[in-house]
Amino acid sequence: MSVMEVFTYGNPEASAVLLQMVDDHDLLAIENEVSEIPKRTSADFLLLAVKVSNWNHDLSPWKAPAVFGAEDFGGGAEETLHEILKLTHDGRKAYYIGGYSLAGLFALWAAYRTDVFQGAAAASPSVWFPGFTDWMKQRNIQIDSAYLSLGDKEARTRNPVMCTVEDRLREVYAILNTQEISCTLEWNPGNHFRDADIRTAKAFAWILNQ
Repeated sequence: MSVMEVFTYGNPEASAVLLQMVDDHDLLAIENEVSEIPKRTSADFLLLAVKVSNWNHDLSPWKAPAVFGAEDFGGGAEETLHEILKLTHDGRKAYYIGGYSLAGLFALWAAYRTDVFQGAAAASPSVWFPGFTDWMKQRNIQIDSAYLSLGDKEARTRNPVMCTVEDRLREVYAILNTQEISCTLEWNPGNHFRDADIRTAKAFAWILNQ
């Protein structure tokens, strides 16, 4: 990925640091997301919103053909993780990773790839991604807590891959429940494009409360 832009919100002195992969659309609502988190937790936090330049490339764990549109998934997650780990070197801090949609999938994947993070906040994660649940079954996650959510209408799509998202998320939840971590699965009203900022705020607040 290209040089990262990092936007900071919250208290720079907080012991809890939230890392979220974002794009331009996320940034339009990020201040509202940050304002919603304290409504659900008393924990102090610093949120680092890390802007990725190519969503489908930078956040996908391996190459895969396009599922919507014409852009394939480039498998750039490893490089992205390498870069964001540079933001986690303060041993006095507790780090959590999260995000929405493909960024939620990236958060779950990263929680398997490193033990730096204490929790993963995966709001409406793209767990329909080809081969992801099979990949999870062969590994142990390295976090203490994971939050999962989905809109109750997200599976109602004609896309033959994305319509599996509810089944895949239930499978993810079952897998994580065998791995001795604190995990929850929450259903939100609406489709994938409703209240992304609120859903992500709920996700981060839950793992901060663990």
